Amino acid sequence: MSEYIVTARKYRPMKFDDVEAQSHVTQTLKNAIRQNRLAHAYLFAGPRGVGKTTTARLLAKLVNCQKPTKDFEPDNACELCTEITEGRSFDVLEIDGASNRGVEEIRNLRESVRYAPAKGKYKVYIIDEVHMLTKEAFNALLKTLEEPPSHVLFIFATTEIHKLPATIISRCQRFDFRRIAIDDIMANLRGIAAMEGLAIDDESLLLIAKKGDGSMRDSQSIFDQIVALCGKSITKDQILQALNIVDQDFYFRVTDLIKARDAKGGLDLVQDVMSRGYDIKEFLGGLTEHLRNILTAVTSGSTKFIEESDFYKTKYAEAAKQFSVPDVLRLLKLVNTTEQSIRWSAQPRFKLETDLVQLITMSSAAEVGDVLKQIDELARQIGSPSEKKKLQSDSVTQSYSLPQSAAPHTVSEASPVRAESFTPSGPQKFSARPNFSRQAAQPVAQAESNGEKSPALSAGEVSSRWAEFIAEVRRKRIAVGTVLESATFLGVSGPIIRVSANEFTASAIMRNKELLSETIQKIFNTRGRIEVDVKPDSITLDAGNEAEARVSPREEEHPVVKALIRELGAEPL
Repeated sequence: MSEYIVTARKYRPMKFDDVEAQSHVTQTLKNAIRQNRLAHAYLFAGPRGVGKTTTARLLAKLVNCQKPTKDFEPDNACELCTEITEGRSFDVLEIDGASNRGVEEIRNLRESVRYAPAKGKYKVYIIDEVHMLTKEAFNALLKTLEEPPSHVLFIFATTEIHKLPATIISRCQRFDFRRIAIDDIMANLRGIAAMEGLAIDDESLLLIAKKGDGSMRDSQSIFDQIVALCGKSITKDQILQALNIVDQDFYFRVTDLIKARDAKGGLDLVQDVMSRGYDIKEFLGGLTEHLRNILTAVTSGSTKFIEESDFYKTKYAEAAKQFSVPDVLRLLKLVNTTEQSIRWSAQPRFKLETDLVQLITMSSAAEVGDVLKQIDELARQIGSPSEKKKLQSDSVTQSYSLPQSAAPHTVSEASPVRAESFTPSGPQKFSARPNFSRQAAQPVAQAESNGEKSPALSAGEVSSRWAEFIAEVRRKRIAVGTVLESATFLGVSGPIIRVSANEFTASAIMRNKELLSETIQKIFNTRGRIEVDVKPDSITLDAGNEAEARVSPREEEHPVVKALIRELGAEPL
């Protein structure tokens, strides 16, 4: 039985041009040797499995190669190149920074650099994971690193450049290695499969390359695992099973459920995820990527930013037609929040179920936008002078005169005024708050005008069933019931229920008087209406007989007030 060699070692690049996606590094090193500008120390930084150690070995080969090629590549045939390839060269020392991190090891290294190379031109020290050295070890290395002997070349490799002291970095030429693109990894694995006589399609290669996350070594290790499972013929389903990858169709099910508002289907999907043994974090990570793909398709109108097979790119193009950018952003925000919080959750499945149901039942951005527009329009109408006049003209009863500043004031009856008949002539004084009168419900007013007598309400009954009355209002119109909770029950006078409330609540009662009268009829089995005594609500009254509220600096900055000042030439008091 022949000795097995893993793919990452068997197909390790043997020349600079074979190193994937790092031409900015390899070309610079070749030019440095061509121009005789070789530095004494190099620092290779980047993610794992992207070619840092491989490039370091190739550089060690090239500087010691007895017969380099014309394009400055090692020939890999001379004695020195063969020794370096087989790892038995006395002139190239690879040191693991994690296990040789102390000051004593660095002192031994300082002693050894004084000796000339055994066969080659340079004595090369490759220190992998150099960030693992201790602070004392770095300090011991500083002087040697700054002025090493002419026959010494240092090459440091690290995945965590931020852990290196600035004094070390400044003494080296730094090269940053890039993550390897999925297409480059797929091309490399496709070539290896061809040389090994394996049958594998592009969709399977894509799954392996994505799982490798930009690392060629990781991707090749996964490739070995899949070959061991599948043999000579590799299929997508086998890869999904072996790597426990969530099938892409699960994520399209989520977006279909969102469009259908099918919360029960969401619970069924969670059940499927758990029954197949998928990791919840992996599922949420895949869902984030899925929504990201939809976002790019919606934003750009194309699928060129999506790293998927052509089949799924077509599905993403169709899914993009069903969502808007605000919709996808809101979905992404919720999924990201779930992904962060679920790692600390004692019940991750429950957290996934509740958040997925929230995701599915979330209102679309268009619906929320319509509500906001309606609120803005309502605020504009309430803030306009013509609407205030209209609200005042709807009142039926005459307000009492204000006896003193401490007494609660109510809305006085005003005759209807047409907004278009008003023509400002210079700055006009206005009150920051509208005046409200005690409100009379229209159905009751009509009944009394027809001579119908309504049975008198009982103060005790109204007081004891006031909470029931508010609950019924909330059932019919939740916003009105919520506002009505802030009103204070004062008493009963015939068919009239008197309450005390602020101006906002008073205006809400006025706009919903028919609803309130109907609710009184249902709860108390008699006709009635609500009248409001408006609270002063921290206003400053003039010294005269008129109760005008003075505008505070905060109120003066309100958009409605500013619009009145600008459009009508009004002057705040």
